[in-house]
This record gives sequence, structure tokens and C-alpha cells, in this order.
Amino acid sequence: MNARAGRPGREDRDGRKDGKDGKDGRTGLRSVAGQVFALEALIALLLIAAAVFVIFHQAQRDTERDARIRSLAVAEAFAHAPGVDDALTSPDPTAALQNRAEAARLATGVDFIAVLSPAGVRYTDSDPELIGRKAIGDLSRATVDGDSFTELFRGAPNDAVRAVVPVVDDQGRTVGLVSSGIEVESITDAVQDRLPLLAGAAVGALALAVGGAGLVSRRLRRQTHGLGPAEMTRMKEHHEAVLHAVREGVVIVGPDHRLLLANDEARRLLGLTADAERRHVSELGLDPRTVELLTSGRAATDEVHRAGDRLLAVSVRPTLTAGAESGSVMTMRDTTELASVTGRAAVARGRLQLLYEAGVRIGTTLEVVRTAEELAEVAVPRFADFTTVELLEPVLRGEEPPEDAAMATEMRRTALSGLRPDQPLQPVGDTVRFDVPSTPMARALTAGHAVAQAELASAEGWRAQDPEGAAQALAYGMHSLLTVPLLARGVVLGMANFWRADTPEPFGEEDLSFAEELAARAAVAIDNARRFTREHAMAVTLQRSLLPRVLPDQSAVDVAYRYLPAKAGVGGDWFDVIPLPGARVALVVGDVVGHGLHAAATMGRLRTAVHNFSTLDVPPDELLGHLDELTGRIDHRETEGPDAEGRRRDEGITGATCLYAIYDPASGRCTVASAGHPGPALVGPDGRVEFPELSPGLPLGLGLGDVPFESTELRLPEGSKLVLFTDGLLEDRGRDLDTGLTLLGSTLARPDRSPEQTCADVLATLLSPSPRDDIALLVAQTRLLAPERIAEWEVARDPSAVSPVRNAAAAKLSEWGLDGLAFTAELILSELITNAVRYGADPVRVRLLHDRTLICEVSDGSSTSPHLRHATTTDEGGRGLYLVAQYAERWGTRYARRGKTIWAELRAEDTDAEPTAAVVPDLDALEDLAW
Repeated sequence: MNARAGRPGREDRDGRKDGKDGKDGRTGLRSVAGQVFALEALIALLLIAAAVFVIFHQAQRDTERDARIRSLAVAEAFAHAPGVDDALTSPDPTAALQNRAEAARLATGVDFIAVLSPAGVRYTDSDPELIGRKAIGDLSRATVDGDSFTELFRGAPNDAVRAVVPVVDDQGRTVGLVSSGIEVESITDAVQDRLPLLAGAAVGALALAVGGAGLVSRRLRRQTHGLGPAEMTRMKEHHEAVLHAVREGVVIVGPDHRLLLANDEARRLLGLTADAERRHVSELGLDPRTVELLTSGRAATDEVHRAGDRLLAVSVRPTLTAGAESGSVMTMRDTTELASVTGRAAVARGRLQLLYEAGVRIGTTLEVVRTAEELAEVAVPRFADFTTVELLEPVLRGEEPPEDAAMATEMRRTALSGLRPDQPLQPVGDTVRFDVPSTPMARALTAGHAVAQAELASAEGWRAQDPEGAAQALAYGMHSLLTVPLLARGVVLGMANFWRADTPEPFGEEDLSFAEELAARAAVAIDNARRFTREHAMAVTLQRSLLPRVLPDQSAVDVAYRYLPAKAGVGGDWFDVIPLPGARVALVVGDVVGHGLHAAATMGRLRTAVHNFSTLDVPPDELLGHLDELTGRIDHRETEGPDAEGRRRDEGITGATCLYAIYDPASGRCTVASAGHPGPALVGPDGRVEFPELSPGLPLGLGLGDVPFESTELRLPEGSKLVLFTDGLLEDRGRDLDTGLTLLGSTLARPDRSPEQTCADVLATLLSPSPRDDIALLVAQTRLLAPERIAEWEVARDPSAVSPVRNAAAAKLSEWGLDGLAFTAELILSELITNAVRYGADPVRVRLLHDRTLICEVSDGSSTSPHLRHATTTDEGGRGLYLVAQYAERWGTRYARRGKTIWAELRAEDTDAEPTAAVVPDLDALEDLAW
């Protein structure tokens, strides 16, 4: 059997064809050529039919549109013609307009022009029988709205495209309508006149298309030798199986010693490039012995030839029988496979060990930048010579990265590690862009997996992105790059790039899976750090928003403060400065156990509760008692249910501590109570430091209400410093509470420093680089109200004693330069003293304090609480506290262990203020008024 016997349908050299194959395979629809011809003819037929259909309907729409335009133009021209409006108002509009309308219809080519009355009755029409009849259809748009319009009218006498235009006289009234149009039948006739032309064009186009398809099919039949799809598919499968699926390399060389074909394995073994075909074997970079074998024409079996670092077993056979000009077929197999497998196993073991180390070394902190640096450090030098890590800006800030990978073309270089410091890569902090889509980085981001660039010199996209930087990198020796996106939850966080310069082997396909595994572990750690950064920032923002931003104006103390959140997570530390009546001030520090948003929110609730309870103006121990009771109720209400214990542990306020101190600048006394919180430090004017012993009490919310809190009273000389703090300032890694107290005492023992300087020195000494707990520090330097700004009187329980005290108070106000407040102060004092004498108990005392405001205080031994009333016109009393509330800036009542104090504040600046009441009784008469 010769070479042609097995090729069905192939022509003989004399041009004759095998009859059987030509009949069944070459000329019928079973062949690829026949099927292509039929498909092309069918497609041409469908396209031409669709084109004819579209053109016909387009012509019909165009004709209808032209009919609308013509009809509207004719109607508007006739409606606006001179004399039409006068004719419509004449006694016989039909006689005046019928001939004009017919002449206009004939001149313009429309099918009808009708002049109508405003009610729609025809004055003129092309059909005289319709004159006097009412036109059908809705004409309100023209008669009511005065609009001109066109419409497709269907009805008697004929379907038509008509236009309706109102005729308006000089006074703007609609005196009639003009309707013109073209009948639908005329439009259809115009369109149908085009059908022969369209049909002829379609037939011509179809003939051209079928003829072209026949030419294409004839040429395709010659190229495919009349084979059918199944036969060609089978030949293709055989070709792929032989040339690409086999594990042996196959090379076919032509008689001119040029490469005709090389399968994938041969390209890999010989290192052939994509443009190797049709090149002479001497130009392929093969070993000289291999080139000599292919050009000699001799046969060979299992000859060993070198190809780079491989040893190949080569066999060569001619493509044709002896005596004919022939090429050759070379097959080869890699005999170094066993050594290669052994080497890959060693590499795999090393990679597994490196992955294990990466799992231990990456993610040791919850800092995004440090995690990126750990990734760069792990990869050098065992995997890459240089490693760079770029992250998106939102990731560095702890925000959510964009879900669209197309938006990740600009990143910040976050980490860089290498064998040598003199590297040419962009430094940390630079913005790195991947604008050119063909760069390895952009391709990796688009594909979502690692991309290796074995030869950087041939990476046109990478060089085009930054020509100057690429030239420097290549000159430095960078020759290979592997880039992999950092993905977490399917979202891009950044990019890791591995570079080789000193290592001669380029990155290959076997490195991709390792790089992706390494990047995946690092991405999880970076995402965890990013989430922590976000939550930490949210908690810090929440906590700072809940802490006082501006300290209130008060004269009792000079205050400085510091608040520092923990690096590991914000906690529930807080502080506060609350002005109280009588020129006093409350100083508060507290600490909620735990970290995170819940601790910060709990802190806000407690701070708000302290503010509310401070308005009661009760002693510190009572305030802490109220706070403890409220905390217990909140915990009980919010942690009911089957999982109450767990929720109480996770969400309750239990474990919060608080220190509450009230300082009175008039007496220099400070009353302090603690709910499980460390006591304050007291620094004397001479620098001597004490830590007064307090009864600390129990933390808030423990449900031990039968154990009361206790207050401790301290006397503070002027210029003393009261230092309140949370335990995060004292305790830290390697330092216990006692050591912290010692350091704090030695730092505070420096006189002649302002509160601000004291805060700075304390933090400089005790603050660790990475505090594990929040720190709240409050330094208050005390002031004393000058004795000459305080006036006190003891009042006998006799109504006659009111007037002398009132007069003495007026004299004291004149001495203080507050004559403008004398009347108001006398009125308030008269009311308060009179009621204390009448309804109170001994002793009755009066005190005036000249601070930022004028403070009037009347104390007595009774705990009866007065209340504001609104007396009727017939009541003889009941207006006292109402007058006090009207004239005082603020007023209220506070209770002591025995008795109460009613106080009122007047603005010291308003010395020229006049009473606002229209009628004020005599001050002596006020002594007869009741509460």
C-alpha cells in the first residue's frame, strides 16, 4: 500500500478523483465544505430577509412621518393665511373658504383640508357631503389648550394622518380649526411602490452571497480534501495525542533543514521559543552535536545529547523512503528525570519547612505594617533575593478594601527586604502603580493568582510602566519576577513581589503554588490586623467622643489631663471635671474592665450616670451608692434569660471602678470616695507626695448593696496637686502596682511645676512603648477662695433678724463692687432667710461667695425640701421661690448629713442689670410671704 492508498478522496496526479469519496464525502453536505456552504447561504438569506423587512418598515415609518410634517405644515399655513380668521367670523364661512381650501389641497398634494368651527363642525371639506357634519375625534387639545398637533386618525370617512391647528383672532380667541391630512391608503400605496426595487435588490444580494459562499466552499473543499467534521476531529485528536499529549519530544525537520513542527515537550526540553518554526536548525541554539545529527540525514537510536542541564536520549528517522529528498523526525526523552524528581522532592521539603516557619513568623502582631514586613523577611533569601509588599491605602488605614479588583491599580509600598541594601527598587512609602495592563502585577490582579515573569528583560509591559526604574533594575541584575496578589475573602488587600538577581534560576511554574500559599497565609494575618486596626480606631473614636473635649470653666482647681488608649485595644477608662454649686468642683476617674467597643460604650453610660447623679449634689459615698444601684439594675435587666451568666460576663458593667472627689475652695476640704479604684496621689506645695488611705469599697455592679461606700475627707493647702489616675498608668509588663506607685511618687516629688508639666513628666517616666491598658491621668492644682471674698452670718430664728443680715449683705456687696446686684441679692436673701426662720431648724446660717458668680447660700438644720409653686391671684403667699427662680441665674438645694442648703447664683458681670418684674413689693414685706 503506497502513501496515497489510505487518504480518502485525494486526487491522483493526473487530476482524477476517487469516485466513491467524491460522491459521499466531497460533494455532499456531509463534508465540512458542504456544511459551510449551506450555513453561509442560510445566514445570507436570513440577513437579506431581515434587511428587506427592516427597510420596508422603515420606509413606512418615514412616509408616515413625512405625512405628519406635510399635514401640519399645510394646516398651519392655511390657518395663519390672511383673512382666514375674518372668514370664520363671517356669516357664511363655507362660501368664503371652500374654494380656497380646495385650491390649497390641490396645490400641496394632501388628501384633504377641512375648516372646522370650534365645536368641530365642518365649514369646508374636499367631500362636499361632509360639510356641516361634526368631525370625529378629540379636538380639545386645539380648542381648549390652543395646541397644534398631529395624530393617526382611524374612523369615518377614512383612516388618515391628520393635523389640527387652531385659528386665533386678534383677541387671542380660537375662532375655528384647520385640519389637513393624508389618507393611510395613500401612504401604503407609496410604500408598496418601493417593493419591486427592494425585491430586486434582495435577489441580487442573495445571488452574490450564494456565489461567494460557493467560492469559499470550493476552496475549503480543496484544503480539507472533502473530509467531514467527524473525520477532521478524529485527525485533530490523533495529532494532539501524538504531538502534544505524549511525554516524549517530537521534532519534524524539512528537507531544507528548517524546523517544521515541535511539540510542547520538545519545546520544553530544547528551550525553543514561540517563533522557532521555519528557522534553520543551526539557529535554534541547540547543542552542536544535535545540529550535526539533524543535518547529516542519518538515522540514530537513543543517542545521548545534552540540552542545557538535561541529558536527552535522541532517535532520528527520515520522513520518506530512501532515495527521495526527505526531512527527518527526531524523538527525545529526558533521561535526567529521576534526578529531577529527587531534586524536586528536596525543594518541596524545603518549601514545606519555609511555610511552617512563615506560619510562625507572620502575624506575630496585630499591626498591618509589621505583618507585611514579616512576609518580606520570611521570603528572603530562601525563596527570593528581594521581596516587596504593597498594600492598598484603605487596608493601611484599617478600612474595607474595594471589592472591584480594577480599582487596585495604586498601592503603597509597605515593606521591602533584600540581600543587599543598595537595591534599585522604590523605597517604602512610595506609591506604586500598575496602570499598564500587560505588567505582571496587573495580570496577577486581574487573574486573581500568581504570575511568574521568567525573563524581566522581555517583559514589555513592566518596562513600559516605569522605563527608568526598569532600566535600573535590569542593570542591577534583576532578571526574574514572581508577583502574587494578597487575597482575603476574595478581596484584594495588596500585592507581594518576589525578585531574583543573585540567584541564577528564574522563577518557574513550580514556584507559583508555593508563592500563593505563602501569600494566602500572609493575607489572612494582614486582614486580621486590618480588622483590628479598624475596630481599634472605631473604639478610640467612640471613647474620645465620650470623654470631655473641653473642660468646664471653674475657679476651684487648675486642671490638666491625659488619655491614651491601649495598643492592644481601647478600654473603658474615663475622667471628668464637673462644676458644682458653691464654687466647688467634682473630679472623677473610672475604669471599665475589658477592651473594645463594648467597654467604651459602657464607659459612656457610666459617665452620663455620674453627670446626672452629680446634679443631686450629694456626698461622694452616696453618689457611688446610687451609681452602684443603677449599675446592678442595668446588668439585671440586660442579662435576663437562659444565657444570662454568659451575657453578664460579656456585656455587663460588672467590674467597673470609680473614684469620685469633691473639692471646696472655700474651705480647702476635699471629700473622696472610691468604688474599687486606686486612691489619688496628693502632692503638697513643697513637693511632698502622699497616697492617702481610703476605704476602697467594691467595684460597681456586684450586687452587694448592703456594704456601703465610705468617704474620706482631706484638707488640701492652696497650691496642692490632687493626682487621679487609672491602674493602666502603674501596671505594665514587668512592673507591678507597688513598683508603679514608687515611680509615680518619685516623679511627682518635684515642686514648682504646672499641671501640664506634671502630666508630661509622669507619662515620660511611666509610659511604656506599648501599653496594654488604657491610661487616664488627671492633675488638679487647688486654689482657695480668698477670705475677703467670703461673708458668713449666723441668723437667729427670729423674723426681726432678717433685716440686719440683709443690710449686712448689701454692705458686703458694696465692698465687693457689686452694687448693681444689691437689690436682687437682698430680695433673694430676704426670701430664703425668712423661710428658713419660719420653716427650718437651728442653726440658720447665711454665706456669700464672690467667685465667677455671686453665690448666696442659706443653710438650716431641717431636711424639708422646698418646691416651686405658682400662686393664684387670690393667694397671699406662695411666690417666694418663684421670685428666686426669676431673678437667679441658677438655684437649687443640697443636703448635708444634717440639714440642707438652698443656694442661688447671680452673674457677677451683670452689675447693671435691673429687675425684670413689673411690680416688686417692699423688701420688708417679702418677709411675710410664704414658700
